Amino acid sequence: MPEPVVIKCQSLYKVFGVEKQDIETNSEGKIDNSILTQKGAVAAVNNVTLDVHKGEILVVMGLSGSGKSTLVRCMSRLIEPSSGLVEIEGKNLLEMNEKELIDLRRNKMGMVFQNFALLPHKTVLENIAFPLQMRGMKKNEYVERTLKMINLVGLDGKENNFPRELSGGQQQRVGIARSLAVEPDVWFLDEPFSALDPLIRKEMQDEFLRLQALLKKTIVFITHDFDEALRLADRIAIMFEGKVEQIDQPGNIVLNPATDYVAKFTNDVPREKVLTVKDIMEEKKEKESLVSKSVNLNDRVEIVAEYILSQNTAVPVADENNKLVGVLHPDKVLKILFPEKAK
Repeated sequence: MPEPVVIKCQSLYKVFGVEKQDIETNSEGKIDNSILTQKGAVAAVNNVTLDVHKGEILVVMGLSGSGKSTLVRCMSRLIEPSSGLVEIEGKNLLEMNEKELIDLRRNKMGMVFQNFALLPHKTVLENIAFPLQMRGMKKNEYVERTLKMINLVGLDGKENNFPRELSGGQQQRVGIARSLAVEPDVWFLDEPFSALDPLIRKEMQDEFLRLQALLKKTIVFITHDFDEALRLADRIAIMFEGKVEQIDQPGNIVLNPATDYVAKFTNDVPREKVLTVKDIMEEKKEKESLVSKSVNLNDRVEIVAEYILSQNTAVPVADENNKLVGVLHPDKVLKILFPEKAK
C-alpha cells in the first residue's frame, strides 16, 4: 500500500509577463499557451501536476531555465503561483493568509538553498538556533535542540565557530542543521550541494542519505546533476520549458523514456549504474536450469554484471527473504552494457 500523499500540485502555473488577474484558465484549470505567446508572457511552470508521498525523496531535475527552482518556490509559496493548486498535508497553500503561511513554514517546512545564507556575525549554535528563537522557544529548550542538531550533522566542537571559520561543506551542514531544527515534516532543497567541490559534494550526499534513513522526511530535492539524482532519488521528475516531461523511478526513466527530450536527456547515462536487477529480470520458465548462487533484486547491474556474464545459464534473483522472484540472463546484461552492439 503506497504511503499517503503529503505534497500535491495540480495544474500549477507560474507565468511571467502578465498579471495574475489577466490569466484565463479553462474548466480543467489549464492555460492556452498560444494566448500567453500572443501576450509575450512566459510560463516558467507550465501545467505541473504531481504528488510527493510521505518519506519519499522526489528529485526534480532539468537544465538551467527548465523551471525546477521556480517550481519548488511555488510549492513552498516563496513566490506566488499564477494558478493551480498546492496542498501540504491536505491544506491549500494558496488559500492561506500571511500568518497561516508563516506558521506553516516555521512548523512544517525546512528549506535549504545553494546559498548557505548563514548570518556571519552569529556562531554555529546561534545560526542553527535562530529559527527556534523566532518561534519564541525558551533558551534552555532551543540550546538543547540545537546541540542535538549539531551532533546529528557531525559538527561537534564547532558550535562556537563563526561561518568564516568553517569549510564550504561545514557551512552547508550548518544550513541543513538549521532547517532541521524546526523538525519539519516537509523538506525543500534547491541545489544545496552544487557550490561544493566534488569530494565534499559526495560526502554531503552520503550525509544527506544518512539523515534521511534516520528521519524519513518528505523531500523535494532540486538538481541538474543526473549522478546526484541517481544516488538520492526514490523518483525523478524531469522538467523542460516549465513542464514535467516524465516522473518515474530512475530505472523506468532510463528504460522507458516518455518523450524524445527525456530520451536525449538520459542518452549518455551509464545504464548499469542506474538499473537494478529488478528492472531487467524475467520470470523463470518451467524446467529452466539455474546456477546455484543468486543475486538480490535490488543489486545494481554494475555490481553483479561480472558474475552474471561469467555464467552460461540463467542466474536466480532473490528478494530480502531469499525467495526466488525471477531470473536474469547473461544476454540481457550484455545488452545493457553494450546497447549499440546488441542492435
